[in-house]
Amino acid sequence: MEVTVYGHLRGATGEKTVPVDFDGGTVREAVSALVEAYPRAERHLFDDGALESSVRLSVDGTTVDADDHCPADAELSVHPPMQGG
Repeated sequence: MEVTVYGHLRGATGEKTVPVDFDGGTVREAVSALVEAYPRAERHLFDDGALESSVRLSVDGTTVDADDHCPADAELSVHPPMQGG
């Protein structure tokens, strides 16, 4: 799967678009696969083991919820919570 990250997540992955091994499942599982491949991303996406509610996700350009289905060949976009204000 290809995952495109935005904001400060780029510092965790080193690139805007990164490959992630993922066999399909939920979007939440895809995000967990991203964190497994790029452990520094975890602090930007999870709080006490739970996916931050303000993380915005899309699969193949469509906004999705974390529990929605995500095919193995999908393009996932991850927008972390915004900081500052």
